[in-house]
Amino acid sequence: MEFHTTAQSTAPTASASEWPVSKRYAWTVFALGFGLLLSDYMSRQVLNAVFPMLKAQWLLSDGALGSLSGIVALAVGVLTFPMSLMADRWGRVRSLLIAATMWSLATLGCAVSAGYGEMFVGRLFVGIGEAAYGSVGIAVVLSVFPVTLRATLSGAFIAGGAFGSVLGVAVGGAVAQAAGWRWAFAAMGIFGLVLAVVYGVVVKESRLAPRGRPTGGEDGAPEHRQLRAHLPRLFSSVSVVSAYVGSGLQLFIAGALLSCLPSFFNRYYHMTTAGAGAVAGGYAMVIGFGMIFGGIASDRISSTTPIRKWAVAVGCSLGSLLLLTLAFQLPTGPAQLSALAVGALLSAGSAGPAAAMVANLTPAAIAATAFATLTLANSLLGLAPGPAVTGALADHFGLLGALRIVPLVALGATVAFLVGRHWYERDLLRLDDLAVKAEPKHPSEIPS
Repeated sequence: MEFHTTAQSTAPTASASEWPVSKRYAWTVFALGFGLLLSDYMSRQVLNAVFPMLKAQWLLSDGALGSLSGIVALAVGVLTFPMSLMADRWGRVRSLLIAATMWSLATLGCAVSAGYGEMFVGRLFVGIGEAAYGSVGIAVVLSVFPVTLRATLSGAFIAGGAFGSVLGVAVGGAVAQAAGWRWAFAAMGIFGLVLAVVYGVVVKESRLAPRGRPTGGEDGAPEHRQLRAHLPRLFSSVSVVSAYVGSGLQLFIAGALLSCLPSFFNRYYHMTTAGAGAVAGGYAMVIGFGMIFGGIASDRISSTTPIRKWAVAVGCSLGSLLLLTLAFQLPTGPAQLSALAVGALLSAGSAGPAAAMVANLTPAAIAATAFATLTLANSLLGLAPGPAVTGALADHFGLLGALRIVPLVALGATVAFLVGRHWYERDLLRLDDLAVKAEPKHPSEIPS
């Protein structure tokens, strides 16, 4: 999707297409990094597959179950910045090994939890371990591939999150059905530890391509000063703040669906834990495809008129509102499942357009920081509170009643996107004016 190529605005050169290391080693690093990404999301989502078992065994409320899911997203959102900074200081490979070991051991800890309190602590450490993997893991992968492949690799990592979510729910549900919920957590933890050991043996900091960039900015100024000057522009326009808010609110719905659909199919369709997990995993895949298709549609529709990105985001928000509201009003059966599938497809379709708009509205020098800010908004406004709030609503209105309320959050997302659209062109012009004024002062920034 477009937002991954923002920093690569210059035309590819011969050096940009060269492989920093051998192709075999580069693809090995990618495969192991992708495997750890699967482990990341499998460890995160396996909980959703065993919700019914935990509820029955520990007599937990839906609110408590939602908190077990939401605490991971909350920890990831809050700790992404500091953990990424620590990784840059301590070494990326070492930090990834520590992170993978932590989330895997924490998942094993969940397997032996004696009660809700211990499970909550275990889930908290799963979130701490996973906090910076998205940014640090892709940085390691990109360092061993040609610049011209960066967008492709970044897109693959996005899809990997969806695949890991599906595997976590589907495989976790099957293992729980066959051997109990504790073995579902144990299987995910063991898988992560094995991958971490192999990663540590194969991937070495010394074998990775050097970062190849001077410690200062392109204009000769130290990089930390350059970043400090640009950071206030993360929130300097109405439209970029609207993109943060709209994206986060819309993902509230996707987060709620990911956490509650296994329980929904178990209670209202009378599926087994394995069956509910498998079906919910399919819907998780639909949500992931919605992210990809939303980005593709945004790029195509707005190829000549950039402001149309906002129309795609608004369309996804309103479409998910209408279809999910309809789905949870319909009786159980094929019509409900069909409406739910299309609503799920649209529920996260605004993620791509929102990220592209953030890229367009922030300086390229702080593109990574801008996306980290977007990730923070997605976590704090959407993925973290979505499961917890839905669970609390389910305690008062029942799970079906809660799922009928959740789509209303799309109204807030729609308003945010419409506000952003109103200010978008003016904010783009202001950003262009600032860039033009800065250009004479930094002639070395002109691509060679």
